[in-house]
Amino acid sequence: MSYDDVEIEDMEWSEELQAFTYPCPCGDLFQITKDELRLGEEIARCPSCSLYITVIYNLEDFTDNKSKKNIEPPKPQPLAVA
Repeated sequence: MSYDDVEIEDMEWSEELQAFTYPCPCGDLFQITKDELRLGEEIARCPSCSLYITVIYNLEDFTDNKSKKNIEPPKPQPLAVA
């Protein structure tokens, strides 16, 4: 069972760790990366103890919109010239 449910807005971005972090009662930080969030992961783990939290976030905020728009443009239709 998760130690707590935490909204992504309540977590802090760490440039050093390249992860969202949240204080753990053991003194370390729960961590989850953007790549993990893009994959649908919702568990942020503490590297120093066995606790973990459930991160509440909107998956659409972390998905790559380019992949959704990677549809070929319509092919030009040939024109008859008189």
